[in-house]
Amino acid sequence: MINQNKESKITLLGAGPGDPDLLTLKGVKALQAADVVLYDALTNEALLEHAPAEAIKVYVGKRSGEHSYPQETINKLMIDYALNYGHVVRLKGGDPFVFGRGYEELDYAASYSIPVDVIPGISSSIGVPGLQQIPVTHRGLSESFWVITGTTTSGEVSADIYQAAESNATVLILMGLKKLSRIVEIFKAAGRHQLPAAVVQNGSSEDEKLVVGVVDTIEELVQLENVKAPALLIFGEVVSLHPSFKKLVKQYANIA
Repeated sequence: MINQNKESKITLLGAGPGDPDLLTLKGVKALQAADVVLYDALTNEALLEHAPAEAIKVYVGKRSGEHSYPQETINKLMIDYALNYGHVVRLKGGDPFVFGRGYEELDYAASYSIPVDVIPGISSSIGVPGLQQIPVTHRGLSESFWVITGTTTSGEVSADIYQAAESNATVLILMGLKKLSRIVEIFKAAGRHQLPAAVVQNGSSEDEKLVVGVVDTIEELVQLENVKAPALLIFGEVVSLHPSFKKLVKQYANIA
């Protein structure tokens, strides 16, 4: 029921990488105070249980290749619900400002003078490697990390990947599984054939899947294990710290 007495407000809330227990306490409080929740495909629906039973829950899709709603429509829905119902929680996978188009939504709300709170979420780019015991930085192995989109708005591989492949940084690529073959070519062209690499499907979720290898083998391993999107690509010496990589090294040593 429309309630004209409620103050319009929007909260951009990061849901984290998938495990509902990784939502922040501040995020839980925001959901508990929601009149409307607009949630994406990459958010765990278990999080909706934190919202009041009478709150309106609207699925707005937003998955690579399967966008149920264009961004412009989501922006308008967000404003309409805020003006007519009050507090809208815009629940987004990962962190709203890490390839989440969160600032576009914040800016659109500002054009209607609707106040917006931002509650960060754990980005899969950092959280998922950590859950796999792969640090994105480690003394002696990596002094920095790059977080890059695998596919730009034009559908091409990001030019930043070419530069990242030449560096000693840990390279974390989101939305890049469909471009894996091209990305592997880029690392090979940079002479990084034996650079440790990993791909994590649905990080932190029940159907999580991990493959670990090197640049020369990672594409074949992904095909063998039938890894699907959403997946995070990790390239860097820090992958060698994963327990399964250590086993691979021993296996190759025995063969040699």
